Amino acid sequence: MQEKNFWATTVEPLTFMASRELPESAEVAIVGGGFCGLSAARALAKRGVNVAVLEAETFGWGASCRNGGMVLTGMKLPVPTLMKRYGRGTVREMYAASLESIDLVEQIVRDENIDCSFSRCGHLEVACKRAHFDGFAESAALVKREFQHELHIIPKSGLRGEIGSDIYFGGLVDETSAGLNPARFVAGLARAAKSAGACLHHHALVEKIDAEANNGMRRFRLRTSKGTITAREVILASGAYTMDATPALRKKIIPIGSYIIVTEVLPGDLARELSPRNRMIYDSKHFLYYYRLTPDNRMLFGGRAAFFPETESTVRQSAEILRQGMISVYPQLRDTKVEYVWGGTLDFTMDVMPHAGKIDDMYFAAGFAGHGVAAATWFGAKLAGTVCGESTGNPFAAIPFPGAPIGLRSGHTWALPLAGAWYRILDFLT
Repeated sequence: MQEKNFWATTVEPLTFMASRELPESAEVAIVGGGFCGLSAARALAKRGVNVAVLEAETFGWGASCRNGGMVLTGMKLPVPTLMKRYGRGTVREMYAASLESIDLVEQIVRDENIDCSFSRCGHLEVACKRAHFDGFAESAALVKREFQHELHIIPKSGLRGEIGSDIYFGGLVDETSAGLNPARFVAGLARAAKSAGACLHHHALVEKIDAEANNGMRRFRLRTSKGTITAREVILASGAYTMDATPALRKKIIPIGSYIIVTEVLPGDLARELSPRNRMIYDSKHFLYYYRLTPDNRMLFGGRAAFFPETESTVRQSAEILRQGMISVYPQLRDTKVEYVWGGTLDFTMDVMPHAGKIDDMYFAAGFAGHGVAAATWFGAKLAGTVCGESTGNPFAAIPFPGAPIGLRSGHTWALPLAGAWYRILDFLT
């Protein structure tokens, strides 16, 4: 089956958004035209900053248009792990930031009038093992005690009100999470940034960045496939698609493939049976599945079917793996046609945490690990404030940022199948 992204069919090509010629200079140059880069550009332009966005492909081409459109609370790691690692105070700030990020997405959608089917439908985590469900009560109690945030336990007997599947042992609901069409959201961000005065440049691959000093003033010279531009500050917002022009950041990012299939439009009664409350759903495995209904009642089903970044071969293999996974959850879909399949690459870090700060004197944010719809948008806005000298209170900026082993970092993917095997082992043991 050939790769075809469902979300991409719901928007017009954004080529008309691009500025024709690269300017000689800008106050801030942003590398990457996804959620993070465009959110930063919008926030900077609204402050009157002269900003240029440099996107190697087209706006939203990377992870921003290839995800499930889930706007989720929390972080990838369990709260007890985070508290042990960073301390109660820091983790409270992190959790508050995760909630704030969803509010920010909602506010941008409202303020910019973005038609992206944003809905506070909540998310449902389903337990693949009895032990996983037993841990849900402890997690909910901890989240309520530490963050004053309410989660709801769904016993197995009540799951049919949440999901049309009998294979799970219970669930955990967070009503704060949301869903949207990510392609339309990133298109809306691009329009908003351009309307505020940002210059957007696509097919402008950044090939080299040099720091220069002129009369005691430091500036950056960015050589791109469209020419050269100088900037007072640089924001690196390229995520899993970070290239050789920024080797210090690239060495810290682990690119992990994620794959999605989307079915034909389902009858209304079947769609309501599969997901009665239209939740964003994911399971409790390390090697997890995530799924949801699209706004037009298709089943979107994704997961780490292969750890290698996407190729024609991995997309084809992953389509069948995911179809079998979908049928294991929903036998009702055994005869349903799969119409779309695509792959994308997520930016994990060695500690499975998002990070922001400075590297080689350039600002950056990375490591969204599947939470990028909300997190990348929030980090982009925070970086804009930091560049402007504001105290943004970003708790992720002060934590250590470990490098990745050479076999896992961007550009060196030979060890990724070992990472996949390790996660499968963890799923067997835990």
